[in-house]
Amino acid sequence: MADAKQRRFDAVLVWKLDRFGRSLKHLVSALAEFEAIGVAFVSLRDSFDLTRPAGRLMFNMVASFAEFERDLIRERVRAGLANRRAKGFRVGRRPISIDPARLRTLRSEGHTIREIAASSGCSPALVHKSLTEQAA
Repeated sequence: MADAKQRRFDAVLVWKLDRFGRSLKHLVSALAEFEAIGVAFVSLRDSFDLTRPAGRLMFNMVASFAEFERDLIRERVRAGLANRRAKGFRVGRRPISIDPARLRTLRSEGHTIREIAASSGCSPALVHKSLTEQAA
């Protein structure tokens, strides 16, 4: 949006309308902002003439259905995860076990957090989090 306000481009091109925004409110406000600054909005799969009342009506209907579809998908995923948990399956990533003493030793030897992460097989964020939790 910052680039659009600076007129670094003339149009926003999306494959499908529902790929641009998460909610009808977001889509409508973004399109109003594009219109106000003179940036065209083009959806390759959905053909809307937003300058006409019928085009705006169709846009709002399609955007509402896209938002509804996303909400249904979210609901199904949550139900599926709850079902897996109820059946005793673990959901999510496997926990990574790292030795806090080893982390402290490596850090005191002057190794960087990235080096420690690479040698431990985990992310730098996990190493940093583990080190700060130990210090507290």
